[in-house]
Amino acid sequence: MLILSFIIILLFVLTLCFSLFTGNTMFSPLKLWNDFIQGQSNTTEYRIFMYSRLPRTMAAIAAGAALAVSGTLIQAVLNNALASPNIIGVSSGAGFFALLSASFFPMYPGLVPISAFWGALLTSMLIYLIAVKTGASRITLILSGVAISGILSAGIDLITILYPDDVIGATGFMVGSFSGITFSSLFPAVFLIGIGILFAFVFSYDLNILALGESTAASLGLRVSSLRLLVITVSALLSGAAVSFAGLLGFIGLIVPHICRALVGHDYRKLIFYAAAIGAIFAMLCDSLGKLLFAPFEVPVGIVLSFLGSPFFLFLLFAKKRGRIYE
Repeated sequence: MLILSFIIILLFVLTLCFSLFTGNTMFSPLKLWNDFIQGQSNTTEYRIFMYSRLPRTMAAIAAGAALAVSGTLIQAVLNNALASPNIIGVSSGAGFFALLSASFFPMYPGLVPISAFWGALLTSMLIYLIAVKTGASRITLILSGVAISGILSAGIDLITILYPDDVIGATGFMVGSFSGITFSSLFPAVFLIGIGILFAFVFSYDLNILALGESTAASLGLRVSSLRLLVITVSALLSGAAVSFAGLLGFIGLIVPHICRALVGHDYRKLIFYAAAIGAIFAMLCDSLGKLLFAPFEVPVGIVLSFLGSPFFLFLLFAKKRGRIYE
């Protein structure tokens, strides 16, 4: 486990440097360091680093960690390895409410992350209510989420048509992108993400008990319904905060939990930590690839994630036996 942790830390540092110092304008860390030491804050390289590369990389770290942990929590509480914030419609709910806030209350940009959280929470609760009331199977639950996501996506399209001036940059929001992010728009969401990940660690032991089965967990004194409600709320907080600045990013919450389970097993005390770290690495890597693959043209990170995530989702469908979707 120490070796794995060392490898993850090394990969994080390498990916961080790759994200910070690659793009349309290439410059060396040594040149940037010399400018910083000499107080030359007006150089082109320094401005690009401070006002473009650094907030963009921080956004990738925050969104990747948040969506990966959110996906881990959703898969745990729904007992379904095909669940993730984008697939079951949680991200669409966050995006819909975020655009509503931007359209009707443009003078209060601080409402966007809060609105995204409530959108994610209400969507999560609706999906969970469907599962409870209908006794839906895991595949039916996924299909219900896809249907809800379709309705919310139609609502997002309607808002962008009716209020085009208030929803500037909606194309990037719909696809998912870290381009143009500033520190002022990032910090409120990062604060919420930090709280969400902290609570995820708090509930990790209870999630291990829940994994034993509902009846066993209840016999051990665990309040299953209360735990599910709390975990869904934390998951909504994470996905909503990420959507508020990164847009409708997909598949991080699906791919990363599977990678983590293959590496460290099913102990959520380890899973949540590694999901946050690998999610951040994965988001930074995909964003860097988007900057370099078709340079000087830039591909939004959401497109790169879709190219990687869609085949992975199909692989899960074909690899698992019907009715046994969870590992």
